[in-house]
Amino acid sequence: MERYYQPEIECASQDQIRAWQSERLVKQVQNVWDHVPMYRKRMEEKGLTPGDIQSVDDLHKLPFIEKDDLRDQYPYGLLARPLADCVRIQSTSGTTGRRVVAFYTQHDIDLWEDCCARAIVAAGGTKEDVCHVCYGYGLFTGGPGLNGGSHKVGCLTLPMSSGNTERQIQFMTDLGSTILCCTPSYAAYLAESIIERGVRDKIKLKAGIFGAEAWTEEMRHDIEEKLGIKAYDIYGLTEISGPGVSFECSEQTGMHVNEDHFIAEIINPKTGEVLPEGEKGELVFTSITKEAFPLLRYRTRDICVLSRKKCSCGRTHVKMSKPLGRSDDMLIVKGVNVFPSQIETVLMNQGYAANYQIIVDRVNNSDTIEVQVEMTPEMFSDSLGAVAKKEKELVSGLKAMLGIYADVKLVNPKSIARSEGKAVRVVDKRNLYKG
Repeated sequence: MERYYQPEIECASQDQIRAWQSERLVKQVQNVWDHVPMYRKRMEEKGLTPGDIQSVDDLHKLPFIEKDDLRDQYPYGLLARPLADCVRIQSTSGTTGRRVVAFYTQHDIDLWEDCCARAIVAAGGTKEDVCHVCYGYGLFTGGPGLNGGSHKVGCLTLPMSSGNTERQIQFMTDLGSTILCCTPSYAAYLAESIIERGVRDKIKLKAGIFGAEAWTEEMRHDIEEKLGIKAYDIYGLTEISGPGVSFECSEQTGMHVNEDHFIAEIINPKTGEVLPEGEKGELVFTSITKEAFPLLRYRTRDICVLSRKKCSCGRTHVKMSKPLGRSDDMLIVKGVNVFPSQIETVLMNQGYAANYQIIVDRVNNSDTIEVQVEMTPEMFSDSLGAVAKKEKELVSGLKAMLGIYADVKLVNPKSIARSEGKAVRVVDKRNLYKG
């Protein structure tokens, strides 16, 4: 049995999980009360003291924390340990505002890497595997997290980082990579490149661990077929630790949350009300073992569902569904909530690759939405009439899915820029008109 399959933890009873969570939550609340002025102020505003939190049943009493709070407290406002005890920072991209910087003690890094190791083992990884990590390194959490997890499992680790696709494929073939870790959009790009170069029979991959961006089941099946692998989802946020907060097992019906380190809740995004198991809402996480940068009731803005349905893998930790969209960056077009994943589902069902871009604009005070989709190489030689017919079919499919009209433009193969990191799926030009 692999070292990082920990049945005493991952297959623990619900009573044991709740006991761990209650004990650790109580300690964490006291920790932030003592060391993080913002938390103490927020609790005092609600008339709370640490003594009011006796178990996980009291979690709902605590105030929420949002990304704006992290930005406002940049850089050191949320530190719960002396800076001298911290050994690393990781950071978000900062593309939507001031960066979020998360701090780690060595203990925090050890626990984070344990979580990533569990994900690798759940995907079939052992010390006999070659783990090919082409998430970005540096401040981005993807590369460092899976790199450390791979070391703990004992895999031969290839710290490739992103980009330089020629080198990726060369090392993949020369060193016999068996587990691929990257974003799903880059996995799709690698699959496309491998097939183009005619080296598919030289690839020894058996599994992929893909995260950091939304992807559909259709995209999963497409990647699995092209690379001959089983594709596993992994979830995490820099604010909470990084990848490994939750991960898929062989059943592939949701991601097990590492409940010995994180408490997951689903809330109504408008009211903050905690919703029962099985209802769709916004995912909220509480870190109960993080030392340097613990977040309590952090609103992720990801929309999903939690389930404790018995899993065939034997793990008992709650499962979260693949994020179904986001409560903050979903598109609202003509009053209708539109998620890119809905559009991707229609495209994949009609035989298109996941190479598309959604352009939202405002013309004469009315919203418009255009979906640019790459033609397949086979379609490129079609007549204009045939292309127009396919565009109409997509328009019809999107109307049925979204409930509103979306214009469709089929563009030449490879004319939409490929992503080696997170894919840029949406261009919302309406933002240009604000203010």
